[in-house]
Amino acid sequence: MIEVVALAAHSNVELLAEQARRFRPQLVSIAKPELEPELGRLIGRLGIRIVSGEDGWIAAATLSDVDQVVVAMAGTPGLMPTLAATDAGKDIALASKEVLVCAGEIVSKRAAERGVKIVPIDSEHSAIFQCLNGEDLKTVEKIYLTASGGPFGKIGRDSPNIDLSGITPEQALAHPTWRMGRKVTIDSATLMNKGLEIIEARWLFGVDPDNIEVVIHPQSIVHSMVQFADGSVMAQLGLPDMRLPIQYALLYPLRYDSGLPRVTIHELAALDFRPPDFERFPALGLAYRAARTGGTMPAVMNAADEVAVQLFLDGRIGFLDITRFVECAMNAHEPVHRPSLEQILAADAWSREITAALAGGSEVGAFC
Repeated sequence: MIEVVALAAHSNVELLAEQARRFRPQLVSIAKPELEPELGRLIGRLGIRIVSGEDGWIAAATLSDVDQVVVAMAGTPGLMPTLAATDAGKDIALASKEVLVCAGEIVSKRAAERGVKIVPIDSEHSAIFQCLNGEDLKTVEKIYLTASGGPFGKIGRDSPNIDLSGITPEQALAHPTWRMGRKVTIDSATLMNKGLEIIEARWLFGVDPDNIEVVIHPQSIVHSMVQFADGSVMAQLGLPDMRLPIQYALLYPLRYDSGLPRVTIHELAALDFRPPDFERFPALGLAYRAARTGGTMPAVMNAADEVAVQLFLDGRIGFLDITRFVECAMNAHEPVHRPSLEQILAADAWSREITAALAGGSEVGAFC
């Protein structure tokens, strides 16, 4: 049985209060301290402790009665609660890929030292995790990360002449398969989301980035594949529904009837796989570069992308400028290898400042 002991949210007070009334946790946390009074009013006299800010997230992640922490925060804010939970010996169900992108070496080392299990929630990494269950990691030859390609997944085959420079936020947010947050959806459109997943997979499974290959698979039925030393390829299939990998992460290693629709094997004849177009979607190349460079470079790439995506959503830059700004920040950065947590956070802050300055025509543009 799963018992909800703590809940944390960013700013959706109404939904957090509704969940608190339903599940009666010991503690609830809201990101913005100014929302505490409203949250208290909505929850009423239920004896639930209310906290806020980053300290509140950490309090939720380290509560004594918590066994497993689900980290599902967009961007880098999930890093500190994840580290705190790991240090407290809590197992992690990880949906925030940025945690491992920015500080994979540190998080992986602490988890290993404390015997903490990290079970991925992302559908692709859940698929790989399932394929590797019981296997010797030394026999892994290659990982295939499948990508739907976002709203522009058919570019290069069926619609090669689309002008990406004129793509609007509304077009980029119109994902044909998955319903995700705005940031993740834009990353899916640029394929940066898949780039982040390359780095996440590198730390989750200990595979060299050059042995992780991205394949475009618009149907999103095969969630990822693993090729082994004997030539065998194992894959995990399922309908595109995030409830399945979430359930697997929460109940691992057990499996129960999810009540979800099943894949009909006889309808799987029309599954497409093809390589991505690195020229039209340079975010993948930037991600491989960051993964190979290591150190603080992945944190710089991720932070620049977060800022650039928001600039695009705000209408201040074009679609193609997102990856251009990310490349500028990476070109201007001198990576620190084997960085401390403080150096990673400093690189993250530097990258955000540099990327924001680019939108104002900063001289940093010379690095583009």
